[in-house]
Amino acid sequence: MEGLANRKRWQGMVARADRWRMRCDELSGDLVAVRGVLFQTRQEVIGLKEQLARSREEIQLLEAQLAAATPRFAVPAAAQCALPRVLPWFVKANHVKAPARPPGQKPGHLAAHRPMPAHIDQTIKVPLPRDSLGHASCPQCHSQLLLVQSHRRIVEDLLPQRRVVHCYHTMSGYCPSCRKRVESRGDDQPPCRPGSKMLQGQLGLGALATCALLRMQYRLPYRQITQLFLDLPGIAISPGGLARQIGRMGRQLESFYGRLKSHLQRQRVVHIDETGWRVGGVNHWLWTLCSPGKTFFHIDKSRSRRVAQELLGPRFKGTLVSDFYSAYHGIRCQKQQCLAHLLREFKETAQLHRAFAKGAFYQRGMRLIRWMFLLKARQPATGRGPPKAMDRYQQRVCKLDARLRQLARGPEGGWQEPESRRLAKRLARYAGELTCFLRHRKVPPPTMPPRGRCVRPSWPARYQGETAATPMPLPKRSCVLSSPPLTSTTSPCYKPSKHSCGLNGQDKTSLPSSLCSLLSGKQLLFLRAITV
Repeated sequence: MEGLANRKRWQGMVARADRWRMRCDELSGDLVAVRGVLFQTRQEVIGLKEQLARSREEIQLLEAQLAAATPRFAVPAAAQCALPRVLPWFVKANHVKAPARPPGQKPGHLAAHRPMPAHIDQTIKVPLPRDSLGHASCPQCHSQLLLVQSHRRIVEDLLPQRRVVHCYHTMSGYCPSCRKRVESRGDDQPPCRPGSKMLQGQLGLGALATCALLRMQYRLPYRQITQLFLDLPGIAISPGGLARQIGRMGRQLESFYGRLKSHLQRQRVVHIDETGWRVGGVNHWLWTLCSPGKTFFHIDKSRSRRVAQELLGPRFKGTLVSDFYSAYHGIRCQKQQCLAHLLREFKETAQLHRAFAKGAFYQRGMRLIRWMFLLKARQPATGRGPPKAMDRYQQRVCKLDARLRQLARGPEGGWQEPESRRLAKRLARYAGELTCFLRHRKVPPPTMPPRGRCVRPSWPARYQGETAATPMPLPKRSCVLSSPPLTSTTSPCYKPSKHSCGLNGQDKTSLPSSLCSLLSGKQLLFLRAITV
């Protein structure tokens, strides 16, 4: 038995040796063929080197002939001045971009005028000069006028700013129950420490509200605000004192800030966006939450998903409208991606890459986005009309969603153009979040995002943040930015109502009449927050 096993082992080794011998013979034949190809290639390289040497000699000869003929055909100085100037690499060339359409409305439109004032404060009669007989005469030649008519001219003007100084005679006393000193306070009086001795005058509520508006909404620096107050009403205040006053407003608005955040967390549709912000020379991020009539600002050092989750809260059940920033992708809620960003990227990519503009992906993508808006405009109202209309609408939405996914997949083998492949990956990732507004009637079409309009007034100030000399804590600054005069009127969906400022429906009559006549509507909204 042992001899039989050894014989089988020997036969297997002989078979393997035969296979290796055949493999060696094949490799030897391949080596002979490769040597022939290698020899032929070396001969071609030698020939190309000789051709390159001859070409270099010809180039040198031609350069010598050009240098000898240049003086005879030299360009005169006048012609050299007429030649276009070549800009250096670090200078950006001027490119005048033609507008997409001519400015203004179309020819033949109705005239657009400013609205007429609702009331007239003062009526002034301006008569013509009279002659000796008592008739109306010309102011230049004193001739008698014929066909005399009367006219009504409405003029709107501003009165010069005037400083008003009030002296409040208050009373204070110690309360044994509260264990603190209390002091009486007038309706128009700014808050102060009870029982303290004032060494200087305080700024009134109207001046404080105007300072906050000039700084937070109209983006004036502190020094320009102080110079403006000194030139117009004649109030002297330092930039540091102005920064401290606005910081105190931030503390007084903390309760409103919390109520506004809780209100937005309960909304059905919330828009979110972020932009760069500078605080004392350090990069920060300005986060914005927006709903119809409300805007919430938050300044943070981070741009991560953690900030968005803290702002929305763990119980947010609404629809979040955002751009394609990856930090929003992990938030667990119903999401709708902004189609305005997608449209802008399609158009900008088509301008930069001609192959993308001529490709089928661009044409089909723009057509599908157009169909989304048309389908949203034809969405039937809930509870109205026949049920077949709603079923037909749902079928169209499903068909449009399927076409969108088919566009993301592309033809067999995928899209070959790089930009089309990049945007196809985005459509595949956010396919279900692009058509959310078609399935839910409460979600508006994401064409003009309110969050972009709310963040846009702060864009000029993203690098004009607080200086090191007059810093303001971030919570206080966020409170002042989110105050009613800076948010309610900024939103494109703003509609004045009794709940616009979120303060239990206070109206204008709840404030003193003297203060209502002194301040504007935005300042009154701000004072509601700091006087509650």
